[in-house]
Amino acid sequence: MKTFPHWVICRHCDSLYRYRPLTAGQQARCTRCCCRLYRTEQVNTERMLALALTAAVVFVVANVCPVIGVSFHAVQNVATVWQAAIALGHGAMLPLAVCLVFLLIVAPLLQIVLFGWVVMFAHMGRCAPGFIGAIRLLKGLRPWSMVEVGMLGFLVAAIKLSGFLQVATGPGCWAMAGLMLLIVIIGSQDLQPLWRLMPIAPDTGAADHE
Repeated sequence: MKTFPHWVICRHCDSLYRYRPLTAGQQARCTRCCCRLYRTEQVNTERMLALALTAAVVFVVANVCPVIGVSFHAVQNVATVWQAAIALGHGAMLPLAVCLVFLLIVAPLLQIVLFGWVVMFAHMGRCAPGFIGAIRLLKGLRPWSMVEVGMLGFLVAAIKLSGFLQVATGPGCWAMAGLMLLIVIIGSQDLQPLWRLMPIAPDTGAADHE
């Protein structure tokens, strides 16, 4: 499916307009139903870039540090997310291990990298290479990043094990909780204003501007 960044579709009446850059305080409205198509917005790219960097650091901690630790008669053992996936990757549990890796590691990583990629170039006042593909992939990944599901699974396992063993949460568990919140914040960011960085061809004008 092709993407046409130079065109805007009215969400109410499906009228088609060519995108035109606006000056500060202006907004474009549909000539048929008077619905607002888009407006000028100032994007705080510094805050977005700081959010991406913070999420990247927390992601590394969540995947490197132990999530849970158990001890029994002075014998201690800890497990990271990767170790949990490897432990499940045998026999009939292999599909579950693949889902664990994708939902808790691959999907959040792609979200953080793609978000940081487009924001980094936007901070420099440029359109990121592969901008359209990155935005489409970011939108498609939103439903598949399920850090909160993994967090819930680790908590359930910790509660069940606590009846037999001494269980302690590790730094990775707290990092996973922080990552869960950061991924939600990243997914809620409005990247629509970044489309104005796309090179726009001259147009004859189709939308009303105020």
